[in-house]
Amino acid sequence: MRVLVIEDDDQVAEGIAVGLRRAGMAVDVAFDGLSGLDRALSGVHEVVVLDRDLPGLHGDRVCAELTRGEKPPRILMLTAAAEIDDRVDGLALGADDYLPKPFALAELVARIRALVRRSQLLLPPVLAYADLELDTARHQLRRNGHPVELGPKEFGVLEALLSARGRVVSSVELLDRVWDDTSDPATTAVKVTISRLRQKLGDPSAIQTVGSIGYRIWQ
Repeated sequence: MRVLVIEDDDQVAEGIAVGLRRAGMAVDVAFDGLSGLDRALSGVHEVVVLDRDLPGLHGDRVCAELTRGEKPPRILMLTAAAEIDDRVDGLALGADDYLPKPFALAELVARIRALVRRSQLLLPPVLAYADLELDTARHQLRRNGHPVELGPKEFGVLEALLSARGRVVSSVELLDRVWDDTSDPATTAVKVTISRLRQKLGDPSAIQTVGSIGYRIWQ
């Protein structure tokens, strides 16, 4: 899961980013409305955590611009204002959820995950293929009924492959979906993570390398 945090307070933004990364998410950060909108329009983020009172371009304008797109990300709006009218205004602009400051990081994580589940309604909560069962809500994997412990990146890669339903997923797409902007595009992180994932899944191998194109689930 890849999240964009648009927040002008450096400490708040970095605190959110650290917490979300610990929860297994890939996180990018922007500190003003204009750069935030530019990054959000890249289309690689599933959720945008958007502060309302931003310099450069107000959060309301950012929200309105994003919701005009064909496939807008889920938007969770943050604001210091807790009045009902402010919440209504934010939701009326197209935000999917609203969280007043101050908030508990655990609640923010839970709401982001709920938004992603809502955006994937066509996908079942448990992604199953052959003897693999990936419970995306509980963040658990079983193979042949036996639990398999996965790290955040391994879980993200396997979720992307299972969601593709047999389609080949390129390394670039995996890098976009599972890693954030701190990752070097020339990195071997995808290859290394695939290798670790194969070791944990055991035999027979469930992941096929398709030439120089990418990877897919198969058995």
